[in-house]
Amino acid sequence: MIGIGLVGYGYWGPNLARNFSRQPDCSLVAICDSDAKKAEQAALAYPGAEIVDDFEKLARNPGIDAVAIATPVSSHYPLAKLALEEGKDVLLEKPFTRTSNEARELIDIARKNGRIIAVDHTFLYTGAVRKMKELVDSGEIGDLIYIDSVRVNLGLFQQDVNVIYDLAPHDISIAQFLIGRDPVSVQAVGACHEDSDMEYLAYIHLEYEGGLQAHFHMNWLSPVKVRRTMIAGGNKMIVYDDMEPSEKVKVYDKGIDIRRGDSMSLYKIYVDYRTGDMVAPKIEQKEALALEAEHFLDCVRDRKTPLTDARQGLSVVRIIEAAQISIDNGGKKVNLENV
Repeated sequence: MIGIGLVGYGYWGPNLARNFSRQPDCSLVAICDSDAKKAEQAALAYPGAEIVDDFEKLARNPGIDAVAIATPVSSHYPLAKLALEEGKDVLLEKPFTRTSNEARELIDIARKNGRIIAVDHTFLYTGAVRKMKELVDSGEIGDLIYIDSVRVNLGLFQQDVNVIYDLAPHDISIAQFLIGRDPVSVQAVGACHEDSDMEYLAYIHLEYEGGLQAHFHMNWLSPVKVRRTMIAGGNKMIVYDDMEPSEKVKVYDKGIDIRRGDSMSLYKIYVDYRTGDMVAPKIEQKEALALEAEHFLDCVRDRKTPLTDARQGLSVVRIIEAAQISIDNGGKKVNLENV
């Protein structure tokens, strides 16, 4: 039986509590929240769990093997540090940390204490993203050419982070999962609301070795909610629409074949357009967070490296941090090696 402690019962915490409480051989031992109203809600929902307002008490509870942290990103580092030093494994809500230096320090602390860190990049556990990974790794799509992603909606304006830290971890983690390596450089631009100094709108552009490019558009101030990603390969293309109720992934046998003419040709380049079938592959419908909770518990039990481990979390934080540096410097290209 693995004992879980949860800190943070706000927006995401109840989802973590629900999924861990339903896992076999797992007990939700304690929930921590300093807000009295949220603590009361937690007590009503989970009468068997101890409700505390002091995280140190939770972290030092000998009945707790692992801690799930669902709090504002500014608190991730100190909470995770204490939990790791107290011998607990840790699951951290995205983004992993506010800075790459904080992420590296947590990785060092976890290694010294023999602990596991997982980052809650939930989309990597969805059937849609796992299917796309399968298509990319099998070679069916061909060599990747570009990834173009849009994640916009009206709200939810955050009080402690801008739109990059709030929304970009989702799509960047998906791109990193599919591509399997870090970009070479990052560029970004953004805009702040007149009454705030935090960006509500941002565009992030990544360049990889070999010419592959990825582009992300995030916006808190959109009249419609859009969650769409296009992935172009040399053979086929994928459209991933998370707002679709069933056919979230569609594979298009579309593309172009370019031939170069001789030096005497009027047109030096010939373009042949290829249009074939569209296929919507079958996708597993099990809740991603349930799969993530199950996977995390397996890693705790068997001492395995999680799919979304601290290294993957660090990779995403480095890109976000580089994007913020680029925005602060008028969209200047930032070499990721320097972050």
